[in-house]
Amino acid sequence: MADSTGANLLAYLPSPPRGVWEIGPFPLRAYALCIIIGIVVAIWWGEKRWQERGGQAGMVLDVAMFAVPFGLIGGRLYHVATDYQKYFGEGGHPLDAFKIWQGGLGIWGAVLLGGVGAWIGCRIYRIPLPAFGDAIAPGILLAQAIGRLGNYFNQELYGRETDVPWGLEIYLRFDDNGQLDMMNGVSTGVVEKVVQPTFLYELVWNVLGVAALLYLDKKFRIGHGRLFSLYVAIYCFGRFWVELLRDDEATHLAGIRINSFTSAIVFLGAVAYFVFATKGRETAEQLQAGLSRPWPWELSKLRAYGAASAAGATVAVDAAETAETGTDTTESASAVNESETADDNSSAASGSASGTEPTASDTSSEGSEGSAETKTTGTDENKS
Repeated sequence: MADSTGANLLAYLPSPPRGVWEIGPFPLRAYALCIIIGIVVAIWWGEKRWQERGGQAGMVLDVAMFAVPFGLIGGRLYHVATDYQKYFGEGGHPLDAFKIWQGGLGIWGAVLLGGVGAWIGCRIYRIPLPAFGDAIAPGILLAQAIGRLGNYFNQELYGRETDVPWGLEIYLRFDDNGQLDMMNGVSTGVVEKVVQPTFLYELVWNVLGVAALLYLDKKFRIGHGRLFSLYVAIYCFGRFWVELLRDDEATHLAGIRINSFTSAIVFLGAVAYFVFATKGRETAEQLQAGLSRPWPWELSKLRAYGAASAAGATVAVDAAETAETGTDTTESASAVNESETADDNSSAASGSASGTEPTASDTSSEGSEGSAETKTTGTDENKS
């Protein structure tokens, strides 16, 4: 029995002994480092994809200056709102809500407010937000996978206790004074429990999602924000099942973790957008900066902009119909002329074939009829 237990322990995944290294007066946190690396990768890859689609160089970085701060704030707000008891409950410290370096970013809030920041940036630089989202979608999902490594160093985002061979060992960590400090302390090698490595499940799922996005985008040339919605749907689907394996402290609704509700609702919204949004992909010309659109609160300008757009569309349609009608008329006239010419040629050919020509008696008869008409006319004039 002991040997069997020892064999199982050898198969378990070890957690890092620590997640923070003191470099002089500054703490180097693995969690923060993973988040920063993920952001850099997402921007770099998004910029590359944006240019491949025909966009102007530097636009992704410019918009990221708005999206990243908004995303970090949104992610922290969601985490604090859904785990408020840790900060505002009994024994909680409200000021800890601002300590983002200790971990705790909700992806839903990050995407929501990050999207608001991206929208502001796209408005300022006058580029289409849906196309921007499609360009950065794979990079964001890869950044989330990298961020899960930060959860590994923090010994967080894990599931229920288990005895599967790939279970994750959670160590007790202590500070320099011997006090228990799971976040900032150092492990003594004492295993507290073995749990489901849900951070690893989500990491693997995200990487597979990145591969799926790249394949589908290349095969079907997805655009108009539909690739971004597909990224959201893929992530939500995987996150829903991962949440079912967790039993750490979290807010529940009707006995179900709140993140499960959020995953299901956002998944349905993403699928609906993917189904009903415009198909195809934007052209390179449509990705260029400079198209001016009114702000949502500029109602009068929005009405004028809509009317001008509708008028422009009507003129374009009328011009196309006129050009098409003119082409049809020309073709019809040409067909009639060709038909008449063919009939004349046919008549001439028939006359030549029969050998029929005007005779002297015919000519004389015509002349007599003409003389009679002349005399009659003259008599009428004299009577008048």
